[in-house]
Amino acid sequence: MLEFKKVDHEADPYSIANTIALNALVARAKSKGELLAHLKKRGVEDDVAQATIFRLQENGLINDSEFAKAWTQSRHTSKKLSKRIIAGELRTRGVDQFSIDQALDEIDDESEYRTAFSLGMKKYNTMSRLEPEVQIRRIQSLLQRKGFSFPTIARVIRELDVQSDELQ
Repeated sequence: MLEFKKVDHEADPYSIANTIALNALVARAKSKGELLAHLKKRGVEDDVAQATIFRLQENGLINDSEFAKAWTQSRHTSKKLSKRIIAGELRTRGVDQFSIDQALDEIDDESEYRTAFSLGMKKYNTMSRLEPEVQIRRIQSLLQRKGFSFPTIARVIRELDVQSDELQ
């Protein structure tokens, strides 16, 4: 388990960068891109930051593939986000496309549909007194914000059997 260490500003730049990087990893795992941005923000020179990240990768403390898999699983399970939204989040964290694709392959289309359906059902159960058009609009809006595709949203609404003049 990593522990927070005090930065010794008298030490050599590589030691300072290593301490900064390890302290950043104490809170949560980070991607290579996130850690590089953090080191630059803290004033570490680019070549020192690159060497530090390389050393951390060799020691197994940074692994973008594992980070992407863990992030994907967490965001899909707890936040009920679609693969599209998760991919965008991983891109902004500097994860390479190959690692993103590998992580997203673990979520199949049926699992994504089940997630969308459970969200839609939960929302539907809170709106029994509303008109069907309002129910549909709110369910669609929720699922769109979570990043689900229009065919998935349409399937959820069909399965929920919300009756509306618009759909008939």
